[in-house]
Amino acid sequence: MDNSFFQFLGRLAANNNRPWFQGHKAEFDIIREQWYAEVDRVIAAMTPAIPELAGQSGRTASYRIYRDTRFSLDKTPYKTYFSALISPHGRTTNRAGFYIHAGIDGSGLYGGIWCPPSPVLRKLRHAIVDNIEEFEQIINEKELLKLFPGWTGDKLKTIPKGWGRDHPQAELLRLKELGKVCPIDNDFFNHELWPEIAAKRLLVLKPLVDFINYTIDEE
Repeated sequence: MDNSFFQFLGRLAANNNRPWFQGHKAEFDIIREQWYAEVDRVIAAMTPAIPELAGQSGRTASYRIYRDTRFSLDKTPYKTYFSALISPHGRTTNRAGFYIHAGIDGSGLYGGIWCPPSPVLRKLRHAIVDNIEEFEQIINEKELLKLFPGWTGDKLKTIPKGWGRDHPQAELLRLKELGKVCPIDNDFFNHELWPEIAAKRLLVLKPLVDFINYTIDEE
């Protein structure tokens, strides 16, 4: 992406109001189409490994710029980032997927499931414990540890109800979501091949995403 991408987001952050945005809507439309085109390239690069992505696009994967302010103290109407969830089930799926975030306050590549409902989280915890050797092999893979060193989200302060405090998988059981993050700076998006590089990194998380989705879909 060229410099205009983050320059626009920086000016939006300084003028986060509807009159300014409407006055610069044509510029936004150009930036948005650029984003769609490059997310298209990410999806195209991932599709050979995940054929079910065929039919998805940068437009269907990307979230809108408009913020939902109904339950937020922050009433600014626009996001200062672009983001997309890449999944065969679309961006509104309740399954695990791959997420790209490009914003002036930070960027990253993510994979996994965020804020799953309690029944799904309980199911995932049992699947991890019942298949701990498989799960640890997945999350301890060398390239995954290098690119995605940390888990996203908060942890419970204590072990969840029903599990002993000294459980050998206590740290995993305390997770509120199963998501991995690859931190990147905004210069990452200046590389002309960033979509293909991002796709290669995200595919490192495919075994984790597959494990989560298999668990969710299992009767």
